[in-house]
Amino acid sequence: MTTSAASDCPNPEAAPVEGLAGRRLLVAGLALAGAAGLGWAMAALLATNGWHWLEVLVLLLFLASLPWTLLGFWNSVIGFVILRLARDPVGLTCPAVRRAGAEEPVTERTAVAVCIRHEDPQRVFRRVATMLESLEATGHAGMFEFHILSDSARPEIAAAEGAGFARLLGRPGWEGRLHYRRRGQNTGFKAGNLREFVERVRGRIPFMIVLDADSLMTGEAMVRLVRVMQANPRLGILQTLVVGRPAESAFARVFQFGMRHGMRTHTTGIAWWQGDSGPYWGHNAIIRVEPFARHCHLAPLPGSPPLGGPVLSHDQVEAALMRAAGWEVRVIPEETGSWEENPPSLPDFVKRDLRWCQGNMQYLRIVGRPGLLPMGRFQLVNAMLMYAGAPLWMLMMAAGLGLAVVTQPGGGEPFPFGLAVGLYAGVLAIGQAPRILGVLDVLLRPEERRRYGGTGRLLAGWLVETLFSFIVGPLMIVAQTVFLAGLALGRRVAWEAQNRDGHAVPAGEAARGLWPQMLFGLLFGGALWALAPGALPWASPTLVACALAVPFTALTAGPRLARAMRRTGLCAVPDEIEPAPELRRLESAEDPEPATPVPAATPSFAS
Repeated sequence: MTTSAASDCPNPEAAPVEGLAGRRLLVAGLALAGAAGLGWAMAALLATNGWHWLEVLVLLLFLASLPWTLLGFWNSVIGFVILRLARDPVGLTCPAVRRAGAEEPVTERTAVAVCIRHEDPQRVFRRVATMLESLEATGHAGMFEFHILSDSARPEIAAAEGAGFARLLGRPGWEGRLHYRRRGQNTGFKAGNLREFVERVRGRIPFMIVLDADSLMTGEAMVRLVRVMQANPRLGILQTLVVGRPAESAFARVFQFGMRHGMRTHTTGIAWWQGDSGPYWGHNAIIRVEPFARHCHLAPLPGSPPLGGPVLSHDQVEAALMRAAGWEVRVIPEETGSWEENPPSLPDFVKRDLRWCQGNMQYLRIVGRPGLLPMGRFQLVNAMLMYAGAPLWMLMMAAGLGLAVVTQPGGGEPFPFGLAVGLYAGVLAIGQAPRILGVLDVLLRPEERRRYGGTGRLLAGWLVETLFSFIVGPLMIVAQTVFLAGLALGRRVAWEAQNRDGHAVPAGEAARGLWPQMLFGLLFGGALWALAPGALPWASPTLVACALAVPFTALTAGPRLARAMRRTGLCAVPDEIEPAPELRRLESAEDPEPATPVPAATPSFAS
């Protein structure tokens, strides 16, 4: 049993009990072996009739684009093996869970910090009320207090927040344990909001559970997090596996269906080899307050935005700093009553993704900071690689087009068609592996199949989600490439509230937002038709995705497809088929008055 543990942990680089060094070497070896094999196949294709400098460039770009994809592949393979063969997958990958008894008394106070800015207050406070009731059912509600931390600047939103909190204060038994604070200025964004909060409560509150405006957790899940923290005095951050709540829009339904089973295998894999240097995603996690306050202060980065100024993607930096100070950062790779909401349309998804892209690229100015451990630096590099692959693929396609212009058809050695097909299929399979292995894991578990509505529904959903990913993937590659080019010119995306409501996207609006994808498809397809028509079949997935961008966006955001999918149960997640009591309570709750209108966020750039 521990208290707030104000002193630093000794020897932050002490050898972990799991033997993580060997695990990390294995993963690195597997990734390098995969890159070597794919690189050999690509080199064999390019060298059929000798080498041209453009062929060398294509090979280098191909190799540079592989690390993040291959790491995701091996994470999922390792996770699948653990889920299938280990008696206790969660205990194996997160040993901290084993040390906490299921009936251990809760002796430490925990603050639940809900960070909001320009959100619909009715929905925020309805979620808070649901979590209060869930905590009361555990019998441990007396050890928790809620803090709604607002950065809202719009007067109408601020007034609605105050009214919502006043209604919440009427709950019996929570006197003195419900708090609301609104800052006058959004200094430092969410990280600055939390920084001010921890400075106020450090020394009084040992733990805090950080939630976003769209977060929802069960009382049992929160109590479990506290018990694990109490039983592990070296644990600084404990992240839950966050899953999407049942969604109305077709886009969100399909997206979170794929994420639901894919993330379980993926997170199990990373928890196994990252161990005490695991991920922190900024919400639905518990944090030890004192070391967080002491070691995780994020000063503004030198220079002006977009890469300078306040740290936007603060979560993984805080995790790296916490681990560098000797505290463990772990993730529980198990669905434990921890939810979030996903963007309801492709434009909303693009906007959120580009926000993350801008924040992750700031790590260029952080990764060399003195004192970080090797795994902390790796985490930051890996976060940047998640987006670096997009421009590399675009450059590789441009180099391939240039190669078609300068090389003459005919003559020389015959083209190794079989090798080309194998490499093409292999790259696609590697990218789809997390989803495939996630579905396979569910199929091999009768109880899990039932939670997804049976084998037929599961496979139908997987097929739809696979087609969905083949369309969304190329569209996101173009969006990320254009955005990264804009970052170099000083452009940035505005960090505002996300649109969480399903809404129709007219074709004209979709075309205005997706014109770069359509223009790229038109120009690239036309160039291939004129210069290298034999390459059109290989480029067809990208070209088809660009051609379908507008109708796909309108269809997946519109109400008709959403109603049909909900009626048939297509792409239903377990929480839709068998909802938890907290989800049923939240869905059945009625607002005492209409929700405060919040202008929808659109994917635009800000100078």
